[in-house]
Amino acid sequence: MIGLDGTGAAPAQDLVKDVSEAQFMAEVVDASMQVPVIVDFWAPWCGPCKTLGPMLEAAVTAAKGAVKMAKVNVDQAQQIAGQLRIQSIPTVYAFWQGQPIDGFQGAVPESEIKAFVERVVKAAGGDASGGLDDAIAAAEEMLEQGAAVDAAQTFAAVLGEEPANAKAYGGLVRAHIAMDDLDQAEAILNGAPAEISRSAELEAAHAQLELARQAGNAGPIAELAARVEADPDDHQARFDLALAIYSKGDGQAAVDHLLELFRRDREWNDGAAKAQLMTIFEALKPNDPVALNGRRKLSSMIFA
Repeated sequence: MIGLDGTGAAPAQDLVKDVSEAQFMAEVVDASMQVPVIVDFWAPWCGPCKTLGPMLEAAVTAAKGAVKMAKVNVDQAQQIAGQLRIQSIPTVYAFWQGQPIDGFQGAVPESEIKAFVERVVKAAGGDASGGLDDAIAAAEEMLEQGAAVDAAQTFAAVLGEEPANAKAYGGLVRAHIAMDDLDQAEAILNGAPAEISRSAELEAAHAQLELARQAGNAGPIAELAARVEADPDDHQARFDLALAIYSKGDGQAAVDHLLELFRRDREWNDGAAKAQLMTIFEALKPNDPVALNGRRKLSSMIFA
């Protein structure tokens, strides 16, 4: 494809395509069911188009796959232009799920083009960082499979591209927790950029770090369980038992013991049971059944 800037450079990863009227349904409408497609309606004789086109291509390419672009020459696609009631060019439409969701007319500043692309990506539930999301997903999979060192390297690489990426920052902290390098995890957490320090990802990482430090002081499960069985109102033993059980990976049982402690004495040790429950909930993924059910049960006790 020959770009409007005359360079003849092929856009990365086929993110930008010349689309004919016959291809419009497949390359725009159908394709937008998977990823947003920005359509640049232009013509060779249009001066402002020659300015807008390259800037729009650059913004789409920078999104690294989170959005695609179709270039439609209105002189060769008059039926489509008529259906979309395009009265002047350049006109830009963004399609998502087969429908136009945003657009603008005329040449606009580069800052507005970038904001437009970001808005379209977010409207489709994506992230303008594009390929970085794929790298983060891969790192999360590594972490789940026990490859914490590889995950840490991938998270660090993402942060090299985008230093304030909360997902990557939280992932890097969790990777070091998995490596049992708690001091380094804490150092990373304390060094987070101010704008993401209160993000959900870093709050979750902080909770996981707190739980990991508690695990180092967890007592023997059998002994604690025996104490609780002998005296169900031994609140300290039940609390310690919950910590020990959680350190072994049984989140559900730990939450059950803490809920029982809260039911028996919600004010014990300055509300320690509720505070510990909230730490566990923050450490888990928001859609984790243990967190969802635990929050529901805790709320029912609080507002009963």
